[in-house]
Amino acid sequence: MKEPCSPSCGCASAAADTAVATPVAVARVNGQPLQRADETLSEDELRQRACTELLRQAAQRAGLLAADDSAADGVPGEAAVDAIEQLLEQSLQIPEPSEEACRRHHAAHAARYRIGERVHVRHILFAVTPGVDVVALRKRAEGALLDVRSHDGTGDPFVEAARKLSNCPSGAEGGELGWLTAQDCAPEFAREIFGQSEVGVLPRLVHSRFGLHVVDVQQREAGADQPFESVHGAVAMTLRQQTYVTALRQYLALLAGQAELEGVELDAADTPLVQ
Repeated sequence: MKEPCSPSCGCASAAADTAVATPVAVARVNGQPLQRADETLSEDELRQRACTELLRQAAQRAGLLAADDSAADGVPGEAAVDAIEQLLEQSLQIPEPSEEACRRHHAAHAARYRIGERVHVRHILFAVTPGVDVVALRKRAEGALLDVRSHDGTGDPFVEAARKLSNCPSGAEGGELGWLTAQDCAPEFAREIFGQSEVGVLPRLVHSRFGLHVVDVQQREAGADQPFESVHGAVAMTLRQQTYVTALRQYLALLAGQAELEGVELDAADTPLVQ
């Protein structure tokens, strides 16, 4: 991954001599700061810290965490992490998925459970790093996607764009990742690539924990579908995880609706939603 320009490089030195520090508006949850006064966070980072702080305070109210526990600039300590885990175990009721629900899911998503499926892929990564302007980054990524999809057929604009723009070491090789299986990728990346039929530059950006990807699927090998009986456990785990995520979002929305939030926006609800 390419390194950002160093603060000590020549292009920054002149500006550094005259730069004036701008105070950061500190975000808070019920008065508890989520950041240092000199710390700038992205909206996603602020929301993540706010959700953690909501849970930490809820754990205190539930008697699972000492009343004098405090998060250091929005980062919980080990005791708070343990208390939050206990809180979620007590507060989120996650039913076991029925066999009927598992069978329906498998029938609708059989391609996700194939074995032996491979794709030959190259990509251009626009990495999301601390402090990055996500809106500007998305515009750059969308511009690159449009460029490589609308080329006139001469040369290989994907290779040129990857070498120029990609924040992945593969950029030096034109974005080449080679043949991949789903197990080789981050789960959120694999969900967008595998179990599909598209070949060529995908018409949409692919999101992952690393950033935004322009993806070119050059070849596919289909693999073999698995019968329900052989993947029942994996299907049930997927449905449990989906239910957990939904319940957690609803619980956080309820906590946010009862909290005083400053400098951060969260989905909020004023009535209980978790079943």
